[in-house]
Amino acid sequence: MIDDSKIIRRVVATEKALTYIENHNTLTFIVDVRATKHDVKRVIERLFNVKVAEVRTLITPKGEKKAYVRLKPEYKASEIATRLGIL
Repeated sequence: MIDDSKIIRRVVATEKALTYIENHNTLTFIVDVRATKHDVKRVIERLFNVKVAEVRTLITPKGEKKAYVRLKPEYKASEIATRLGIL
């Protein structure tokens, strides 16, 4: 099992990621390649005290795992992004 502190590698702050925050209530992270969707959900919920509606993942051409984390409607991705310093 992966140590929870090593699952989230970094936050993605590209133009597309900012659009997802505003339009889809979704945060984008680079995560450990071995992390499952359940691992990502658990860590995000614990770190930011939110509820996650959905996690989608993909492997980038660079071999990194990207996770799109959509929050439940009662939580705002923009608030989390502000706390992370990307908005």
